[in-house]
Amino acid sequence: MKLETKRLVLREWEKRDVRDIVEGLNNLEVSKWLAFAPYPYTKKDAENWIKHCAENAKKRKERTSYDFAIELKSEKKIIGGISIDRINKFQGTAGGGIWINANYHGQGYGTEAFGERIKFAFNKLKLRRIENGLIKGNHFSFKMQKRFGYKIEGVRMKAFRCMADGKIKDEYIMGLLKEEWKKK
Repeated sequence: MKLETKRLVLREWEKRDVRDIVEGLNNLEVSKWLAFAPYPYTKKDAENWIKHCAENAKKRKERTSYDFAIELKSEKKIIGGISIDRINKFQGTAGGGIWINANYHGQGYGTEAFGERIKFAFNKLKLRRIENGLIKGNHFSFKMQKRFGYKIEGVRMKAFRCMADGKIKDEYIMGLLKEEWKKK
């Protein structure tokens, strides 16, 4: 599975991506916004992640998640990751998230990848709703999601302990309906 935008390719993870994953996630300014990324982030962590994604991609039954590497076309480099998970075709719903290497923040890559992910979820997977968790205080992600029409639907107080910094964190639940996205 591969998706393309003007500057990016969203594709399945490959063994050759290990170095770029470690570079991107072995940064507390990135990993502190993710519930399940440890810090420090090691080569072994990246290898395990790629193995998990490869096994998921091989599933013969209908997939319940897509985990994409975000590759910058101009550099042929992985600059982040994005997912659609907990896909429930009967309900028409899914969740997911995104991370971008700090060296590539502020250049619109996250927004570009996120927009393509939304288009894939609604147009190809035929979902009606996407839900994302957002760690309270992650203003950049909040702003990006609002741009696409996401709304805060609630807060899960002390939802999890972040693996990167060990802190207990609140999580906003952000939701987007297909008809709200189409209005944008």
